[in-house]
Amino acid sequence: METYEYTHRGRGAQTFIYLGKLFRMFLFQNDWKVLPMSAIIAALVAFAVGANLFDTMEGTLMGTFALSCVCVWNGFFNSIQMICRERAIVKREHRAGLHITSYVAAHMIYQAILCILQVCITLFVCQFMKIKMPEKCLFTPWPAVDLGITLFLVTYCADMLALLVSAFSKTTTAAMTIMPFLLIVELLFSGSFFTLPDEAMPFTNLTATKWGLTAMCSQGDYNSLPMVSVWNNALKMKDVEVEGDKPLLTAFQYIEQNDMRDDFLMASAAQNQNPEFNYDAKIVLKCWAWLIIWTAVYVIAAIILLEFIDKDKR
Repeated sequence: METYEYTHRGRGAQTFIYLGKLFRMFLFQNDWKVLPMSAIIAALVAFAVGANLFDTMEGTLMGTFALSCVCVWNGFFNSIQMICRERAIVKREHRAGLHITSYVAAHMIYQAILCILQVCITLFVCQFMKIKMPEKCLFTPWPAVDLGITLFLVTYCADMLALLVSAFSKTTTAAMTIMPFLLIVELLFSGSFFTLPDEAMPFTNLTATKWGLTAMCSQGDYNSLPMVSVWNNALKMKDVEVEGDKPLLTAFQYIEQNDMRDDFLMASAAQNQNPEFNYDAKIVLKCWAWLIIWTAVYVIAAIILLEFIDKDKR
């Protein structure tokens, strides 16, 4: 009786096989739709909050928060269904010799390329819509490249979190049910945009939005920008009368006549500076490091979950 020996391809070969499969799915299963969708989202955000981005404190905080949300949204939609939609296939092929590390590595490479394309699209849309970019750079000769690295790391971190959810979820419905909850957590625990109780602040370290927002505010030199909200709110009360006089109107006229408006805006900004947003390479590197750490945690967790996929009886 003849005996047959079965040989399995190595991890490297399997990685490229599955990478090819992913690119075929990109072309023929409409996975390419995430690219035009990212352009539309970037255009909407740029139109809504881009006017004062990297121009005023308030505009920078709001704009960087919005950009972080764009990155998280893109990352989530890239991979939230990637594994769960072929869970039965992965289980069968794992029993036949599939290396989970190769499978996840293929997804990592594919998603990294996808994230890079989305970041390039986002930056192009911002440039096309005349959104102001940071005037200085900390690491490369091009501010847009520095900003693009931050956008990529936030997008990729969110992407790998969604891949972990996809590895855990049995069905695409379950994965899509979990995604809005994670998105809300990312938005609420961004760290600086929403005022949170002190006991909740440590949880902001778990979100990609916190590190993305902090890095972009630092890159945009947040603490050197003027603050306009105090001036604008006070201006609304210029016609308020006190004993027949309009003291605020008189004060505004004096400030304008003596060309002191910019001094007022900068004095207001000086009272609202945030040391976490200092223009400092160490701050940006810290944010990048945290994003890389969380990305690695999500990848390792996904591999561990998929290694036990054969025992999954759900």
